[in-house]
Amino acid sequence: MSTMTTRPGLAPRLTALTKLVELGPGRLEPKLLAEASTLLKRAGERLKLSSEHTVVALAGGTGSGKSSLFNAVSGLELSPTGVRRPTTARTHACVWGLEGAGPLLDWLQIQERHRFTRASALDRGESQLHGLILLDLPDHDSIRALTDNEADRLIGLADLVVWVLDPQKYADASTHRRYVTELAGHDAVTVFALNQADKLSAEELAELVIDLNDLLRREGVEHPTVVPTSATTGRGIDSLKSVVAAAVSRRRAAIQKMEADLHRLEQRVAKSMPVGEALSAPSTVDDARRLGLTDALCDAVGVPAVGEAMENVYAERSMQWVGWPYPRWISKLRPDPVKTLRLQDVGDEIRGITTGTVSAQTAEVVNAVQALADGLSADMHPVWRTSLQHAARSHLKQLPQTLTQELSEVAPRLDHVPGWWWLLKIWQYLLVAAFLLGLGWLVTGLLFAGESPLGFQLLGDTAALPWVGLMMASVLGLGVLSGIAARNFVELGASKERERLEREMRRRVAAVAESSVVEPVERELGRHHAFYTAMRALAG
Repeated sequence: MSTMTTRPGLAPRLTALTKLVELGPGRLEPKLLAEASTLLKRAGERLKLSSEHTVVALAGGTGSGKSSLFNAVSGLELSPTGVRRPTTARTHACVWGLEGAGPLLDWLQIQERHRFTRASALDRGESQLHGLILLDLPDHDSIRALTDNEADRLIGLADLVVWVLDPQKYADASTHRRYVTELAGHDAVTVFALNQADKLSAEELAELVIDLNDLLRREGVEHPTVVPTSATTGRGIDSLKSVVAAAVSRRRAAIQKMEADLHRLEQRVAKSMPVGEALSAPSTVDDARRLGLTDALCDAVGVPAVGEAMENVYAERSMQWVGWPYPRWISKLRPDPVKTLRLQDVGDEIRGITTGTVSAQTAEVVNAVQALADGLSADMHPVWRTSLQHAARSHLKQLPQTLTQELSEVAPRLDHVPGWWWLLKIWQYLLVAAFLLGLGWLVTGLLFAGESPLGFQLLGDTAALPWVGLMMASVLGLGVLSGIAARNFVELGASKERERLEREMRRRVAAVAESSVVEPVERELGRHHAFYTAMRALAG
């Protein structure tokens, strides 16, 4: 037994169908998805079986003379024909060349007692049929067919189907509605045998053939093959054999059947989800949208407001350490500027981040996520648009809390005192001490001119007092200059601290956005792109 070699192009199409079946749940209609799965399974199984045999099924309704035609083609009385109620109960198979056909017949589920072979002297002159497996199917319109789908099953499995029609019921609505309308694109693997031609005159037969051709074309069979036959007189049997022999000798009917089935399925899927411009949709979230989402989420959690508040608190606290002490002491006699500017509340708000009392604004978070999903899915099929929005919102309930927890880890330490604050404070208090020393010297010199109560002649020397005054002015100048310099350093430090805080907060917000929103969205975008790429490959 030799397995079948796929034609170039068929393997990629079957691979594409596999991808569609994988990505289809929740997107394709369940019935269509089930048909795709069945087709994929059937094609895979058929490709593993004999490529040297072609399965040709004779299908037809009750009274069409199908079994008589089967016997006429096989040259043996193999399938029983009824007289009072002509029906076929079970499928019969006649095999030209039995070697390697066993697994294929098992796959077709043909019972052993209904298998026959043409491997004797009777085959002389019929070598062109070697490799043919001819099936006589049960009548598709019999009472038994209502509870037994064997005919439908084998019509789907056969490589080539010969529809046997009789002159009275050739336009039977049940046959055309259930089967013929499904044959669009199957012209190469479908034959119509207009049987019982002996009951018609030449003119009637010619008119009937023309009418049947027109009917089939209207139903989508572009190039119908119609063969008038008569099992009684043998008319057209050789013509039918020639048509079947041509398909058998080419060894391509099975592949053509798969291609036709794939084409029909692809058209139905494309009708449900047209490719159109779907492949022009983004397959990843671009940097601009990532940045926009991060900006929106930063606004939702108040990153700029927290940064500004932190900068104000930092500046105000620092001046309590490095500001020139005299103005600071005087300021205590006035209302507290921190309270005036409500900076105490801001400090409490920043502290609140670490305790979880400050959280992201849920409505703004929802709007940010929705805006991203809407922008990416604007031109998508409604099914994919819904699935993309669902992916974007998959972590939405936890997102505000996740953002809050992340930001709590980077909340500024309001009790932190930089080392240079200590150094500057020591320097300023040294200046204060120097000023107080000079002030004491000046008072002592003015009150006790020429003498010193402590016995130090220098303290009572009035000639030194101008120098003392100059020293005091210098100390005050140094204090003011150091205060101004300290304020400049404080403003610079506060700005840098704000930038550091906002940068770290933004980095963490971007990381949360990436894991909770962008990654699920990109997975769905990848599925969307893979789905429509597979659809294009399925179309060949």
